[in-house]
Amino acid sequence: MIDAYLRGPKELVLGPVARRTPRDVHPVAVTLLAVLPGIGAALAAAGGHNVLAVSLWLVNRALDGFDGTLARQHGRQSDLGAYLDILMDFLVYAAVPIGLAAHADRQTTWIAAAALLATFSVNTISWAYLSALLARRRRNEGTGYTAVAMPGGLIEGAETVVLYAIMLFVPAWAPSIFWAMAAAVAITVGQRVVWAVRNL
Repeated sequence: MIDAYLRGPKELVLGPVARRTPRDVHPVAVTLLAVLPGIGAALAAAGGHNVLAVSLWLVNRALDGFDGTLARQHGRQSDLGAYLDILMDFLVYAAVPIGLAAHADRQTTWIAAAALLATFSVNTISWAYLSALLARRRRNEGTGYTAVAMPGGLIEGAETVVLYAIMLFVPAWAPSIFWAMAAAVAITVGQRVVWAVRNL
């Protein structure tokens, strides 16, 4: 919902760091490196290490934001980089709820996690195929910060960062947050369907 508004400030913060980063640090290497703390956050959550889980999650998100800025600052943007970036994002997005559910090890938590991951799956199709159609029609509405056009919605990356951090820090809240996020993601899917009906 607020991703578009945060991209400018993010570039202002990370841009100077990226400009000082040696050119032999490849953005794709940063993308792949980010997976380690992301999976680490899921494993820490499964082990009940709340503070470590939140810390690793935030490191993952910081690196995820940095790779794109680094690519833009050094003129190394690529389709492969964009593809791996979104792929690694969704790997971590899936791992964290599984880690939280494994720690709780209750049927109700597993069901809530499954519901969230199911909405993530539908949401991915809702924007990925729509983006492909827009590209085919030469109507790509990208802002220069992302590789694909993606109509916004109620829940996006920034909201995910915050909500995941909260439930990693307070795992007892995870089932409720799973359900709330699943509902918000379902609304986001609906928003994109409405957008498609009006614009395709």
